[in-house]
Amino acid sequence: MTESRNPLRILAPEGSAPAIMRELSRRRFLSFAAIAGGATVLAACSPGGGAAPAPQATGGTLEDALSVYTWGDYDSPDVVASFTAELGPKVTLDSYASNEELIAKLVAAKGTSGYDIVVPTGVFIPQMIENGLLTKFNKDLLPNMSNIDAAYLGRAWDPGNDYSVCKAWGTTGFVYDKTVITRELTTWADFFDAAQNEASGKTSMSDDPAGVLGSYFWANDMDWNTEDPDELEAARAFLIEEIAPHISAFDSYPSTAIVQGSQVLMQSWNGEARLGIGESSEPDRWQWVLPGPITELWMDNWAIAAGAPHPEAAHAFIDYSMSPESLALNLDYIGYNVGGKDMEAAAVEAGLDYTDLIFFTPEQLETMREQELNDSQTVRVEIYNEMKAAAGA
Repeated sequence: MTESRNPLRILAPEGSAPAIMRELSRRRFLSFAAIAGGATVLAACSPGGGAAPAPQATGGTLEDALSVYTWGDYDSPDVVASFTAELGPKVTLDSYASNEELIAKLVAAKGTSGYDIVVPTGVFIPQMIENGLLTKFNKDLLPNMSNIDAAYLGRAWDPGNDYSVCKAWGTTGFVYDKTVITRELTTWADFFDAAQNEASGKTSMSDDPAGVLGSYFWANDMDWNTEDPDELEAARAFLIEEIAPHISAFDSYPSTAIVQGSQVLMQSWNGEARLGIGESSEPDRWQWVLPGPITELWMDNWAIAAGAPHPEAAHAFIDYSMSPESLALNLDYIGYNVGGKDMEAAAVEAGLDYTDLIFFTPEQLETMREQELNDSQTVRVEIYNEMKAAAGA
């Protein structure tokens, strides 16, 4: 039986568009400096200070428990239940709302968090490895990694998949109520225009610095990883002075707002949008937009925390989740591409709804850009916090 204590992101297959089924929540990023008080804190938390080395997985007897720290509602209950029924370990799921929350807890714990599996977004993984927050895989215990499409393996943050492997990936767009906004919206510039007009006071943006700041740069067809002070100040002025007065909520999980009809315009991850539209009593009322000219692409990854108390069970669960059956169940449940081979055709054949919110064309993938961590992150977090304060949301 699964215990859940609180109700998911970075890749573009270089040249291809794979993949299969329901929805979920996802994740984000602040800077390590904002998370942990700077590089000096991270360095101080590197291995060597405190906890004894955790046992490593060798393929021995599975422990009787497993603790997973992940994005909210990010695993099919059927997969979790069948894992316990077939292999024994009782799974406890705990959730976080952002990468910074995950990392802050791991940094503070210094290898004693008690968590086995974590699900960070790819952009954070190099720093997490460098600072001793993750345990290297015993890949002999992960034979089902062969079921993951090669497009989702060997990403720049972990080229050998020594510490991580794709769990799910997606993008950021928006959803609007066609009964209120009767014109067609297709771009991030349209999003901001509607927010200031028809959707004023009924617009939500992600509770996430990356998506909020990113949307300004995406709308202006600019490098969203810019470190240029003038460009960041222009973003600050626009978001705080022109957009914040019209924002009613910062909500990374707007599926509930879609179902309830409580907002008119909502920034959203594709899986979250799919969930809300699919569960709405009036699905035709809502329009999902993958906006141009550019937007983001993210990927969340299975990983094992440093000091994991149940390393055998951790490897077993990750491997179990990469079986064809589990991949299909998780796709169906979370509504994001889970990276398995040849899944799109099977999803279409099975009659899965809204597959266009899961699988993207090569042309669409060309518009998606990955995020980078750089020295502008502290400024971006400051702008984001100032915008939230100005909005009073």
